[in-house]
Amino acid sequence: MIAERGSAKHGPRVDEEQKHETEGVVRGTGPTHAEEWADPGGMVDPEEEAAPRRYPPGHAPGTPEGITPTAVERRSALAKWLSDAHWPSDRDELLAHAETKLAPDAIVESLRDLPDGEFHNIGEVARALGLGAERRRW
Repeated sequence: MIAERGSAKHGPRVDEEQKHETEGVVRGTGPTHAEEWADPGGMVDPEEEAAPRRYPPGHAPGTPEGITPTAVERRSALAKWLSDAHWPSDRDELLAHAETKLAPDAIVESLRDLPDGEFHNIGEVARALGLGAERRRW
């Protein structure tokens, strides 16, 4: 007696892979991992998409109160290059760290403008550079 594999075009390994890929569709549990790219994620009403979203007070996206968009970008760049620095650090330690990491000239120049003293985090560095500070309302 000869056992049928279910397909004469593929070997047993390929048959098992295809069976596994289509298992979600056969069982009705949703798309399979082989079809994730084709999942449309639902239809969006064009009018709903064009309407401005409403956010609860204090939860709107964008620039935090007390800081300009340019300062947000500069703080972000500082954080990118100094996030793995040893804290607390002084100006010279931060400058050496940035130079070791091959930070852009703008970052290095900003750090040269820091006053003497010890800094405990990026926020303190940003305030010392005059980049503003976020104001939180509780």
